[in-house]
Amino acid sequence: MFAKAFRVKSNTAIKGSDRRKLRADVTTAFPTLGTDQVSELVPGKEELNIVKLYAYKGDAVTVYVSGGNPILFELEKNLYPTVYTLWSYPDLLPTFTTWPLVLEKLVGGADLMLPGLVMPPAGLPQVQKGDLCAISLVGNRAPVAIGVAAMSTAEMLTSGLKGRGFSVLHTYQDHLWRSGNKSSPPSIAPLALDSADLSEEKGSVQVDSTLQGDMRHMILKGEEENGEAHQACEEKSLSEAPEDTSTGGLNQDSTESKTLQEQMDELLQQCFLHALKCRVKKADLPLLTSTFLGCHMFSCCPEGRQLDIKKSSYKKLSKFLQQMQQEQIIQVKELSKGVESIVAVDWKHPRKGSFLEGSEVRTIIINYAKKNDLVDADNKNLVKLDPILCDCILEKNEQHTVMKLTWDSLLTRCLEKLQPAYQVTFPGQEPIVKKGKICPIDITLAQRASNKKVTVVRNLEAYGLDPYSVAAILQQRCQASTTVTSAPGAKDSLQVQIQGNQVHHLGWLLLEEYQLPRKHIQGLEKAPKPGKKK
Repeated sequence: MFAKAFRVKSNTAIKGSDRRKLRADVTTAFPTLGTDQVSELVPGKEELNIVKLYAYKGDAVTVYVSGGNPILFELEKNLYPTVYTLWSYPDLLPTFTTWPLVLEKLVGGADLMLPGLVMPPAGLPQVQKGDLCAISLVGNRAPVAIGVAAMSTAEMLTSGLKGRGFSVLHTYQDHLWRSGNKSSPPSIAPLALDSADLSEEKGSVQVDSTLQGDMRHMILKGEEENGEAHQACEEKSLSEAPEDTSTGGLNQDSTESKTLQEQMDELLQQCFLHALKCRVKKADLPLLTSTFLGCHMFSCCPEGRQLDIKKSSYKKLSKFLQQMQQEQIIQVKELSKGVESIVAVDWKHPRKGSFLEGSEVRTIIINYAKKNDLVDADNKNLVKLDPILCDCILEKNEQHTVMKLTWDSLLTRCLEKLQPAYQVTFPGQEPIVKKGKICPIDITLAQRASNKKVTVVRNLEAYGLDPYSVAAILQQRCQASTTVTSAPGAKDSLQVQIQGNQVHHLGWLLLEEYQLPRKHIQGLEKAPKPGKKK
């Protein structure tokens, strides 16, 4: 209603009788306000003005101004609070939550569509069609818009959260807000659920868990998005369960030593990579950058944190995506004037931070469980599974049956979900990281014509060794003929063959000269015994 400039007809000070009538109207319209709160909102002696204006569509509106800020407006004999009033009384109206990206659309005059709602843990507020409602953003309970419900809560859920949900009348940053002091919304923490609420949630809300899962994603046009998670991490053997599983042993979070901007940069990249891995499919491309942010990146933000690009070093989404394009992760193009889209994604790009050692994975999981109070209070060896852990490690048939896991089972399942990889490091060179499990260097003995023995060694390339160089060194050291041939059954792999049993010399070369770990070499036990012919 106030998306565009309005025309003021008159601005006069309120009379005493009109002031009393306004108090009575406020008490009737908002019965949850106490007498003191009504007196605070409509003061007895302070200046209070009545402004009559015409909205850009011609609607006649009466606005009540106190202390320079519009506090109430009247339309067709209905009284509505402004955002300035709701910031003082955030619980005055039933409040629905949406994503920060949607606010720009609302300020521009759009109504709030149901796919843009965020489903809270306790479910949506109960309202009827025509009820006055407030709209806030994720992570902040301070309302940013006022609207009228286009349907009841039951009808919203029945529709699968599709269609128009609210007719928006007034928003933060519109022209009615600009007529005041133009202050920003205060930071009001979301209400925390107590244990009774949580237990009730398990009995009632989980009935529509599939529906709620879809509704958690902000979809401006009602399109449902799905994706599969893919991660590449270095797998190492998992040792015993953590020694200290009590919440008191929580290590200090390393993020405390980082600036807010550095933390937001990390969160931005984390949400970006997670969205590409878990939300976006090839069939979705080309994808509007605004849709990618609102539908995918925001939904990948960890619970309890808020993604705010303005607080990062990039300041704008377009600048961040340009950086990701320079790193050749994505390709962005302006398909229509002023509108950018992601047109290609390098799904095989070796993304920064994707590779973790098994011990690092173990530490991350332990710290995550402790930080989010997931360690069972009655049995420290059990971990409660929150929605994020459920999505990561449980099968579909376990989603509603498995609520807790032991530390061993949790850590093992997490590692099994990750793709193994290995890293080879040489002095003065960049580490080489390859996917899959590393195969050991294989040394075998074989019989050739005339009952002659030969030593065969395979898989040298996996450790950065050149088979031809190894063959030349062994030929000189052993004083025996060597050949390099294709390894049978292995594509693009070579094997070195040395005449005689040369396992002893091979062991010296690999262990002493190249300093390879013994555990990655198999067949050393085939070396000739002392005193016997080679």
